[in-house]
Amino acid sequence: MPEIPLVPVHWRFPAHPASVRRARHAVAESLPDFLRPHLCDDLGLLTSELVTNAVRHGACREDKDLIELVLWPADGHYWLAVSDPGTGKPVLADPDTDAENGRGLLLVDRLATAWAVRPRPTRGTSVIAGLSVHPGG
Repeated sequence: MPEIPLVPVHWRFPAHPASVRRARHAVAESLPDFLRPHLCDDLGLLTSELVTNAVRHGACREDKDLIELVLWPADGHYWLAVSDPGTGKPVLADPDTDAENGRGLLLVDRLATAWAVRPRPTRGTSVIAGLSVHPGG
């Protein structure tokens, strides 16, 4: 008999800056207690950066625009997908040392075991990032 996987956790938040804190809190609360010491800080930072980017660059600022988050464990990782209705493709930047913005995906790149940008089948873009459940791996 195959092992039944956990059901992914799914949230929708308004495309508003206040959603960043709410998303970070929701993700932290959904982690199993035994994984919180290892994953909570890094997963919180990934969540903050990806939701902030989705609000700033992927939403049209319409009342109906939502940012979607999905969190699930698979293959020794916790995966986070943040989706927005935008069509742009986020790319790593090389900001000047005095630049005030442009470092979010650099943080994602350094923290995540793996990450990618994927178009959504109907409308929008998803950024998926994974953190290893095992320290150092």
